[in-house]
Amino acid sequence: MNPALIFAASKLSKRYIILVLATMAVIVALPFMAVFSLGTSTLTFLFNSDSNDSTSAISTTAQGLYEGPEVAGDTYAWGNCTYWAFALRLKAGDPIPTTWGNANTWAIRAVLDGYEVDHTPAANAIMQTTAGDLGHVAYVTDVDATTGAWTVSEMNVKGLDVIDVATYPASSAQHYSFIHDKAPKNGL
Repeated sequence: MNPALIFAASKLSKRYIILVLATMAVIVALPFMAVFSLGTSTLTFLFNSDSNDSTSAISTTAQGLYEGPEVAGDTYAWGNCTYWAFALRLKAGDPIPTTWGNANTWAIRAVLDGYEVDHTPAANAIMQTTAGDLGHVAYVTDVDATTGAWTVSEMNVKGLDVIDVATYPASSAQHYSFIHDKAPKNGL
């Protein structure tokens, strides 16, 4: 075989190997680049990674994927926090409108619909924050009468359709809005 041909083939093979390795490196890096492109504040919010942040949960316990039936009348996007908050209010017998949009608009739309909104957690209230691109909502299941710590059931913090329970310190309530029942009408 011609030595010049062998040299040219080996040079070409090296180029192909380098191209294949570079392509594989980019493919492997894409998911990481996508996650980190969300920005530090969004990542901190989503993963509650800053334990010194006064808005972080004291504890979080994953409960797994929601495997129950589709919630009749729930028009919020399945698997998201809004779907879950609506479903739990409906189950409690206190349904909310299906017109509040993304989580970051819930508090203002609740006020416009006559609901009481403040910074005081209470069982059956909806916790709301505008953090992240679309905000977040969760259903308040309990408030500890002694410590003031409050617990929520939420969906889509740890992943689409993943339900978890998180407990927050009383001091963090000032960073969230809480949507309660409709405000009583004047004099009624």
